[in-house]
Amino acid sequence: MMDKNAKIYVAGHRGMVGSAIVRELNRQGYNNIITRTHKELDLIRQDQVEEFFAAEKPEYVFLAAAKVGGIMGNSEALADFMYDNMVLEMNVINAAWKNGCKKLEFLGSSCIYPRMAPQPMKENCLLTSELEKTNEAYALAKISGLKYCEYLNKQYGTDYISVMPTNLYGPNDNYHPTHSHVLPALIRRFHEAKEAGLSEVTCWGDGSPLREFLYVDDLAELCVFLMNNYSGNETVNAGTGKELTIKELTELVAKVVGYEGKILWDSTKPNGTPRKLLDVSKATALGWKYHTELEEGIRLTYQDFLNNPMRAER
Repeated sequence: MMDKNAKIYVAGHRGMVGSAIVRELNRQGYNNIITRTHKELDLIRQDQVEEFFAAEKPEYVFLAAAKVGGIMGNSEALADFMYDNMVLEMNVINAAWKNGCKKLEFLGSSCIYPRMAPQPMKENCLLTSELEKTNEAYALAKISGLKYCEYLNKQYGTDYISVMPTNLYGPNDNYHPTHSHVLPALIRRFHEAKEAGLSEVTCWGDGSPLREFLYVDDLAELCVFLMNNYSGNETVNAGTGKELTIKELTELVAKVVGYEGKILWDSTKPNGTPRKLLDVSKATALGWKYHTELEEGIRLTYQDFLNNPMRAER
C-alpha cells in the first residue's frame, strides 16, 4: 500500500487520464503528488527525464503521458505516434528503475490486442495474431512499454504493472474535430450542428462496429486500487464489460446534446476494428467494478465541454 505521504509522480497530469488520477489521489488523501508540464519536462528528452528522476526520486509513478488521437490522427502520423510514445515510455520507465522507484504503473490501450481477437478479449490474447492497421503504430509502442515493465520485473525484480483501458471519455478530453476519439468528436459535432441549426450530420463509417466505453474517473479509481493491491507481469484490463454499436452511441450522444436532425453515414471512411470488448473478469475478481453508466457519463462529459470551450480548440 502507498503511504499517504509517499512521493507520487503522475506523468501526463494535464491529460484526461492523468488529471483523473490526480483527482482520485487527492480524494483518497495522498498529499505528496509531483507533476510537471510539458514545458517544464519534455518526456521525449532522455536527458531531461533522467535529471528529473535523479533530483526528485519519486517512490511511485503513474505513467499516463502519451501522444494520442483517433483513427485519422493515428493513420496520418504512424511514425510520429510510434516514435513519440515508445521513446517517452522507455525514458520514464528506465529512469524510474535507475532511481529506485518502488512501483510503476503503465497505462496502455485496448488497441494492443489483435484485430480479430476472440471476444471478449482476455489479457492472454496479447500477440496471438495481427493488429488493427489503423492504429498499429500506437499499439506497437504500447506493447513495448508493457513488455519492458514485464522484462524489468523478470530481470531485476521490480514491481512494475500495466493497465489496459478500453475506450475512455470524460472531463478534460480532447474535442478536436478530426484528431480526437469518437465520443468527444461526436459531442463537438452534434453541439456545433445544434448551434448552427443544421438539418443533418454525417458520421464516419457505417455505424456497425461495436465498442465499449469507460468513464475516466472510474479508470482512475482502478489505477489507484491496482497500485495498492496488484502485482504481476500480466496486464489488467479496464472496462465495463458492456458494448454498443457506433450507431447506437451516435444516437445517444445526439440525444444528450439535444440535436434532433438527421444522422447520415459515410461508408467510404474507415470503421476500424469490428469489435473491441474487454474481458474484465480479472479486475472484477480483484475487487473492482465501474460505477458510471454511459448516458450519465456522456452528460457529465458534455457539461465539461460546455464549461471549457477552449478544449474544443485543441
